Amino acid sequence: MRFSRLKLTGFKSFVDPTDLVIAEGLTGVVGPNGCGKSNLLEALRWVMGENRPTAMRGGGMEDVIFAGAASRPARNFAEVTLTLDNSDRLAPAGFNDSDHLEIVRRITRDVGSAYKANGKDTLARDIQMLFADAATGSHSPALVRQGQISELINAKPKARRRILEDAAGIGGLYQRRHEAELKLKNTEANLTRVDDVIESLAQQLAQLARQARQAARYRSIGTDLRQAEGTLLYRRWQEAEAARAAAETALRARITDAARAEAAAR
Repeated sequence: MRFSRLKLTGFKSFVDPTDLVIAEGLTGVVGPNGCGKSNLLEALRWVMGENRPTAMRGGGMEDVIFAGAASRPARNFAEVTLTLDNSDRLAPAGFNDSDHLEIVRRITRDVGSAYKANGKDTLARDIQMLFADAATGSHSPALVRQGQISELINAKPKARRRILEDAAGIGGLYQRRHEAELKLKNTEANLTRVDDVIESLAQQLAQLARQARQAARYRSIGTDLRQAEGTLLYRRWQEAEAARAAAETALRARITDAARAEAAAR
């Protein structure tokens, strides 16, 4: 893949849409200090996934939006479009459907930034992996900013190793390894949380088992109590029935005696 065009709209000093055609061979931008040469490099870093405001020489990422001037109002968004020549079809599988690949990053005040690839919404991680697989990206040693030469000369062995790895084109592998390690750590953390949940559920299960045994005992005692109450009521009913029958017999005997006494008196 080869960079063929860089378009800026509202990015830093490029308030109006500006196209930078990157032709074959050597393309140079010449101008005095303050004309925006460094802004072009920063726009290239930004569209490839740079998320550090300090790399954009700002205090926040929204500082890349044109802040206004005496004769021009501030813009509400900034957009950078990078067009790549993919005629050799060397892009990753998800981006290899066309001879040209257009990467767009747009940031809006109080909203944040979003990416598009050939008009489709894309995750920032996918864009970063796209350029990492192409041995480039926002941290590529091929993008030399102001003061970076002296930093490279005075760099520690670890930083020089990263530069050599990027130059060798294995940055994408390290990026994928880093993502795999993050996923592994997240999986380990999830397993730890699962163990905690299982332990908590085991405690709840033991408590529910105790409550179930208590409920079963309560039902058993309730059944015995109802049977005892039924037996007691039945015995009381029998006693009351016997008392009623005895009273009825005594009443009939008295009625008979009264009738005989009345007949004798007559």
